Amino acid sequence: MNSETRNCQNCKQDFTIDSEDFNFYEKIKVPPPTFCSLCRLERRAVYRNERKLFKVKDFLTGKDIFSLYPAEGGKKSVTQEEWFSDALDNIEYGRNYDFSKSFSEQLFELDKEVPIFPLRVEFMVNSPYCANATALKNCYLCFNGSFSENCAYSNGLGYSRDCFDCSHINHSELCYESFWLSRCQKIFFSSRCKDSYDIYFSKDIRNCNNCFGCANLQNKSYCIFNQPYSKEGYFKKMISFNIGSFSSLKELIEQINKTWLKFPNRFMEGTKNIDVTGEYIFQSKHVHNSFLIREAEDIRFCQYLQEPANKDCYDQTLFRGNELTYENAITGDGTYNTKFSVLCWTNINNLEYCINCVSCGDCFGCVGLRNKEYCILNKQYTKEEYEALVPKIIDHMNAMPYVDKKGRVYKYGEFFPPELSPFSYNETIAQEYFPLTKEQALSQGYSWKDPEERNLKIDIKTEELPDLIKDVKDDIVGKVIECATARNWRRSD
Repeated sequence: MNSETRNCQNCKQDFTIDSEDFNFYEKIKVPPPTFCSLCRLERRAVYRNERKLFKVKDFLTGKDIFSLYPAEGGKKSVTQEEWFSDALDNIEYGRNYDFSKSFSEQLFELDKEVPIFPLRVEFMVNSPYCANATALKNCYLCFNGSFSENCAYSNGLGYSRDCFDCSHINHSELCYESFWLSRCQKIFFSSRCKDSYDIYFSKDIRNCNNCFGCANLQNKSYCIFNQPYSKEGYFKKMISFNIGSFSSLKELIEQINKTWLKFPNRFMEGTKNIDVTGEYIFQSKHVHNSFLIREAEDIRFCQYLQEPANKDCYDQTLFRGNELTYENAITGDGTYNTKFSVLCWTNINNLEYCINCVSCGDCFGCVGLRNKEYCILNKQYTKEEYEALVPKIIDHMNAMPYVDKKGRVYKYGEFFPPELSPFSYNETIAQEYFPLTKEQALSQGYSWKDPEERNLKIDIKTEELPDLIKDVKDDIVGKVIECATARNWRRSD
């Protein structure tokens, strides 16, 4: 087919569907979208809480547990162990399809009944305050990470240890306040470094060591602000910076930010690619309009897909190991031919409109199932019954679509309506990608949650902290320290 220009029913802007897009939609047997690509991303992002933890009651025991799902979202949280135990089989919540109600209404009624595991973690050791993670050990407040140890306050960790306040790092150790590191050691206040060690306040460093305030260097040692020093001269100069002083640190950061502006930036961050457009793309081929991608081929409009490889995907947000997927959020680890689903993983295939299903195949509109196939609204069918009923449901979705309170129409082929998400807009990554004020979010049909009063007793005000790290006493452990921006937040309220 030829390219077509259509009008997005959400933002009312025109968008183009290319001939290659039509070929993909035909291949996966879905109608073309009625939302533009950015509105589709925002809609999926409303279903992803990445880093906020809530204290809720365990649905089975009534005990306090931590969950990614707030109580007001209506989800029934249970512990990971309870959810995966033999005592819980969510096929028991199965129900007949009701052709007098819209499909979305029935699915989300079911979603409120079925227990969910709250933190989305597996193989964790002594890391109870982490979420969206795999195989973390002795970690605290780490999210979206895997196979890391002794880390805290970080996001996007992989195969790393002894790292604090870092984001998107892999195979690295002893790093602090840094972003996008690969195979690094002792990196501080730096970004986009690879195969380097003992680096301070630097960016775009490759195969370097002992550099301070540098940018765009490769295969260098003992450099300060891109100027070479002798080994002895380098360490003598380093002492003068006095980075153990917080006031000196602030001045250095201001100086270095100005210095970085003098250096050119590459047009995109990526290596070993063929025919790609986007940003932060690696070892990929034929990838377009996509971001934060590793090992992918023939994908478009995708975000945050990591290795192992992803292939033939459109509008896929988060996770890894997907093939022939469309309009999913947080699915992966062996996903094939899955559409319009969220939080489904580990060897899944032929799922449509499913939520939180594990190791399932040929399911439509199911929630919280494990190791099941040929189910609709959690009810078990034979293969023949399933294949006869699904086309009727799709016809019904087109004849009686869900219409949200802003008049947006959800027929077969559209992802879940944002207003049915268990999260408020500002609890999700949508607020990071598409920031809105409370008034804007409410006017666009999203929900919003005002910050709760925490009633913490401040033990130490920010200005009372010692300037030098060597002057900090051991009794600071366990004290509540006022956030430096707390008063600004209160004024903005």
